[in-house]
Amino acid sequence: MIRDVEYKVFKNVPPNIPALLETSRTAQMDGAADYLVYEDERWTYDEFCADVNRMAHVLSRDLAVKAGDPVAIAMRNYPELLILCMAIASVGAVTVFVNAWWTTEELDYALKDSGAKTVFADGERITRLLPLVDGLGLRLIGVRDGEAMAAASYSKLRGAMPDTSWPHVEIHPEDDFAVMYSSGTTGHPKGVVQTHRGAINAVYTWLMQAAIAPLVTPPDPDAPPAPRPSILVVTPLFHVTATHPMFLLSLPAGAKLAMLHKWDADQAVRVIDREQITRFLGVPTQSADLMAAVRRLGIPLPSLDFLGSGGAKRPASQVGQLAEIFPNANIATGWGMTETNANGIGMAGPDYVNRPGSAGRLYPPIQQLRFLDDNGHDVAQGELGEITVKSPCNMRCYLNKPEATAEAMQDGWLRTGDLGMIDADGFVTIVDRKKNIIIRGGENIACLDVEGALHRHPDVVEACAFSVPDERLGEVVGAGVQVRRGAKTSQAELAGFLADHIARFKIPEFMWFQDVPLPRGATDKLDRRGLRDTCQKTLNTRKDMP
Repeated sequence: MIRDVEYKVFKNVPPNIPALLETSRTAQMDGAADYLVYEDERWTYDEFCADVNRMAHVLSRDLAVKAGDPVAIAMRNYPELLILCMAIASVGAVTVFVNAWWTTEELDYALKDSGAKTVFADGERITRLLPLVDGLGLRLIGVRDGEAMAAASYSKLRGAMPDTSWPHVEIHPEDDFAVMYSSGTTGHPKGVVQTHRGAINAVYTWLMQAAIAPLVTPPDPDAPPAPRPSILVVTPLFHVTATHPMFLLSLPAGAKLAMLHKWDADQAVRVIDREQITRFLGVPTQSADLMAAVRRLGIPLPSLDFLGSGGAKRPASQVGQLAEIFPNANIATGWGMTETNANGIGMAGPDYVNRPGSAGRLYPPIQQLRFLDDNGHDVAQGELGEITVKSPCNMRCYLNKPEATAEAMQDGWLRTGDLGMIDADGFVTIVDRKKNIIIRGGENIACLDVEGALHRHPDVVEACAFSVPDERLGEVVGAGVQVRRGAKTSQAELAGFLADHIARFKIPEFMWFQDVPLPRGATDKLDRRGLRDTCQKTLNTRKDMP
């Protein structure tokens, strides 16, 4: 029983994230195997664990962080992010993952919401955080290019701590591990509270798929031995796609982990080739970019045996192209959520090539799946319903949002807001979203978040945001905007105004201006779909681009 609900759970697994790290280190040549690669820097499992333990002791002894305290990390992809995540977990504290794209205004909301006072940040994030220090009582600790900008620095704290012993803190499986922010249908993002058990059970679900695969398709006995698994992290580590099925999974899988500071397709090709990377998981845009870079550079990347996609649906035409360019790789897709610790649905290989529009099958053995109508009743096989899942991987709650939690979580079942159907073979097709979310290159954008920022402009009377199809990113942001009569507002001017209020990726790339009210439906709600359809018909004849 977990929070008065009965679940299927893995029994003989590590009880918490620090235990996952400790057992994984022992299994890897007793810590001597290479683990982490970043540019020209390398860590063995032993060296990585030593840094984790140093920073854990820094947190507890020097910074007085206690079990249950929220500690925020705000930075691009750096090794320190991984080390700090594990160190925070090792003292029983809670990692608050901060979106590195956020503006000062968005950071202010998340830090107030989470209650985090200690923040580890790189230079760009410190610049945005400095205006908040006094008002929120923040303690900023600089990392990399942020060290000279803050009162305390990561490298000095780490260098002054000689103790590399494992901390001894009692951490229950149901204790909170992390808070990750996920866009919803409200203007502000919701803090998804993940437990140690939830993250661990997601990791072991994926490990089980690897164990099951040879039973379904026996390996070729004449094939050469499989290389050591190795993973390239190319998506932001403040997203669940990078932290869970890449970082956390790498530990018990005995994998080497390489990471990029930010996405660069040519650099990704070179790192995959140099480090003999076997596993690549990114948003569809990155798969397309990787394919183009391979063609451009003439480096075929035969080491890749898994090329997965998350965060958004791949265009069907891309699936076959990837299978042709990467013949040694299982082309894969998956569906999961921050709310499920990224666990969910997936498929790879011929199943995916033959069903490029499908999301795959539910990963066994601890998940359950239903499709519900608006009244909470199960729909028949093949009929459209809301995807609803139950497993110990589901979030504990939305932070400080009991009503939103009660709406989403019912008797252990998570109502995802995604609409789909299942066929007789168990393959799920995701059709639409009940939530007004735009997924731009894997980034979730709440329409109301964009609209709230647009309404701040003095010339904007009303605004309605919606998705616009994009060949490369899947979707981009569009908006219908009613401006005051006589206003001379342009898209360039409005985009510049928005840059102070929302992250760049949320700023509409297409805007349609009018000085009359936006269309409404019978209940006087904005007719988002009708407006979107009307606006998109004009794309070939009118684009209000900056």
